[in-house]
Amino acid sequence: MAKDLSYKRFLFIEMLAWWQGCISNKQLMQQFGISRQQAYNDFKQYLLQHPLNLLKTDQGYCPAQTFTPHYISGELGQYLHWYETHTILDNSYQSPQVAHLSIPDRIVSVQIIRLLVAAMEQQKRIDVQYVSLSHPENDGRIFHPHTFVNTGLRWHVRGYCEKSQAYRDLVISRFKGEPELLDSSTYPVTQDDAWQTIIPIILQPDYRLTDEQKWVLGNDFCLTDGKLIINTRAALANYVLREMQINIKMLDGTPEAQQWVLVNQDDIKQWLF
Repeated sequence: MAKDLSYKRFLFIEMLAWWQGCISNKQLMQQFGISRQQAYNDFKQYLLQHPLNLLKTDQGYCPAQTFTPHYISGELGQYLHWYETHTILDNSYQSPQVAHLSIPDRIVSVQIIRLLVAAMEQQKRIDVQYVSLSHPENDGRIFHPHTFVNTGLRWHVRGYCEKSQAYRDLVISRFKGEPELLDSSTYPVTQDDAWQTIIPIILQPDYRLTDEQKWVLGNDFCLTDGKLIINTRAALANYVLREMQINIKMLDGTPEAQQWVLVNQDDIKQWLF
């Protein structure tokens, strides 16, 4: 038991030091409900085992240039799971009876994450370089981030983009260069209408399916009156439809491939892109 606790504390130390740029005694104490002396001992034991990983500074313990992860996976999702829930995603044990798809991780700059977290917590805007398929060259943007978003296969950050003059989702792996933290943001999450608005996405089995096939889909989701209702933030509606494999612009020629159709497209089309 003591060994498990030490492992989790060491994992937490590495995770915050790496992804946030520093970790303090107070953060370790709050996460595990331990005394200052115990937190001090945990850092001491960590440094005894990995003396080249952390540097003691006025702010806390920061990763050294020689930092090498021994407990964290290095995946952004592990850190953002904690950032959302304050629970630690521990992959030290994996059951042989459970498997997951191995999806390639997108390359994400740790400096970008540190800056985004700082900007969100301090409610500031940032100056960043961004690339996209439509603009593959580095494109400077002033951005006001407010929320990390997992769309299933990749991480986005939502906020106000001064270039677009609107709230937008930007793919985190497409931030490039050295970001800069600027002054206070004047576009908080409370002004993001698409984020604050909750809408229903109403789906029903493709009408071309047989009654027996419709029953199978209905049984999967315990449909109410033959419809599946998904309440979501309007800003995330497109991602929900993609996860349900629904293309609103065309109907698949095979109903077994289509499976679901969107019933209330006219009602929510203002939120789709």
